[in-house]
Amino acid sequence: MKIIIQRPGADDTIDMTVDGQFISPPPPSLADRIFRAAVMVAAIAGAVAIAALALWFAIALIPVLLVAGVVAWAAWRWQLWRMPRRF
Repeated sequence: MKIIIQRPGADDTIDMTVDGQFISPPPPSLADRIFRAAVMVAAIAGAVAIAALALWFAIALIPVLLVAGVVAWAAWRWQLWRMPRRF
């Protein structure tokens, strides 16, 4: 015998047997399991794609940073050369 108890104001139901045991929900269908696996694969693929894009951007910035460092060093040396000597 299956007894369904509904709480006021709630949409969910609690399935219990006569002796007070809860009835476990049915296992997910094959289509549901495949869909969940596909969603997980898509999420992981998206995360890998974002990580690859971030890594590509970081690697692309290395030459820009090196040139900026050389320009900054040259400007600093130029300022040192133009300063009057105080010895």
